[in-house]
Amino acid sequence: MRFLSVLAAAGVLFGCSALPGEGPAAINISSQDVETSAQTGDYTVVVVEPSNIDTIKNYRPLAFANQFHGVGSGGSSTLLGVGDTLNVTIWEASPDGLFSSGGGGSSNIPSVVDESGYIFVPYAGRIRAAGLSIEGLRQSVQQKLVGKAVEPQVLISLRDKLSSTAVVVGDVAKPGVYPLPLRNTRLLDLVAQAGGARDATYETVVTLKRGNRAGTTRLEDLIDYPENNVLIAPNDNILLSHRPRTFSAFGALKANQLVPFRTKTVTMAEALATVGGLRDDRADANGVFLFRFEDAALVRKLKPLLADKLTGSQSVPLVYKLSLRDPKGFFMSQKFEMRDKDILFVSNHPTAELGKFLQIIAPLISNYSVVSNLTE
Repeated sequence: MRFLSVLAAAGVLFGCSALPGEGPAAINISSQDVETSAQTGDYTVVVVEPSNIDTIKNYRPLAFANQFHGVGSGGSSTLLGVGDTLNVTIWEASPDGLFSSGGGGSSNIPSVVDESGYIFVPYAGRIRAAGLSIEGLRQSVQQKLVGKAVEPQVLISLRDKLSSTAVVVGDVAKPGVYPLPLRNTRLLDLVAQAGGARDATYETVVTLKRGNRAGTTRLEDLIDYPENNVLIAPNDNILLSHRPRTFSAFGALKANQLVPFRTKTVTMAEALATVGGLRDDRADANGVFLFRFEDAALVRKLKPLLADKLTGSQSVPLVYKLSLRDPKGFFMSQKFEMRDKDILFVSNHPTAELGKFLQIIAPLISNYSVVSNLTE
C-alpha cells in the first residue's frame, strides 16, 4: 500500500503534462478547434489526404502579381519625353537640295529631346517633341520643311527611350539603368537584359518597388507562374538577392537542424530522409506536422467553411498533418513540396512520454525499496 501511495503521489507531481519535451503532442495539435482559431488568429489544421493533396500541390501563388493591380499602368509610354534619342532622316526629290549629300538625296540627323522637350532640325528650327508620338513628330518636322526643302520626306526612328527607364541592381551580371522600349517590357525581359541572376534561380528572390508598393517573389516563380511576370513601368526599381531556401526540423527525428535545399524542389519525403527519418523509439508516426504561413486563397479552398472568416489576401498560419501509419501517407509525402522557412515537426508517441515518466519515478521506487528493506 505504501508503494502504491508513493506511485500515486509521483503521478500527481510528475504527470505527463508536466514532463519536459521538444514540442506539443499530436493530440494537442489535432484537437485544435479550427473554426475558433480562424477567428482568433491562432492557426488552422489541415489533414493531408488524397482529396486535397492535388489542391495543395497545384496552387498558384499570385500574391506578387496582386501587389501591383491598379498601381502604375505598366509598360512604357508611346509618347516621346526628355532624354529620348532619335534619328531624323530627310529625303529630297532633287540631288541639289538642302539635305542631299553625296548624291544620295538624304541626310541622317541624330537628335536628343532636350530638357525643354524640343529637338533641333536644320532649316526647320526647334520643334516640340515631348508629348508627341513618333508619327506626330514626323509630321511636324515635314511640315516645317515645306517651302525650304525640295518635296521633303521625313522618317524618324527611336534609338533609345531614355525618358522611360528602370533600375536593376543586386545579384545580377550587369546592374544598371535600362531604357524601356515602346513595346511592353516584362520583369523577366529586364532581368535578362541585365545578364540574369548570378546564382541559381531557385535561390534568388526578386523585389519590385513601384512608388509606395513593393513585392517579393522567387525568380523561378516568374517562369512557373507567368501571371507574376508583370509589366515594368517607368521608374521601377528591381532588386535581385541571393537567398538560399531552408527548412527546420524538430521533434522525434534523428537530427534536429536547419536544412538547406539542395535542389529546386524538395518533397516532404525527401526532407524526412535528409534528417535521418523518424526515431523508432520515440516518434508518433501519426503525428507528422508541417507549419507554414499560407495564402488565404488556398486556405479557403482547403477549408470552405472558413471562407467567410478569411477576407483579403493575408497569410494564414496553417498546420498540415500527415500520418505515416497509413501507407498512403508515404505516397502523399512524395507529392507534398516543401517551401522556404517551413517547420517540420514530429511529435513523441504517448509511450515515449510514459517512458520519461517511469525514468523520473524510478529513483523514488528504488529509494522506497531500500527503506522498506531496512525497516524490515
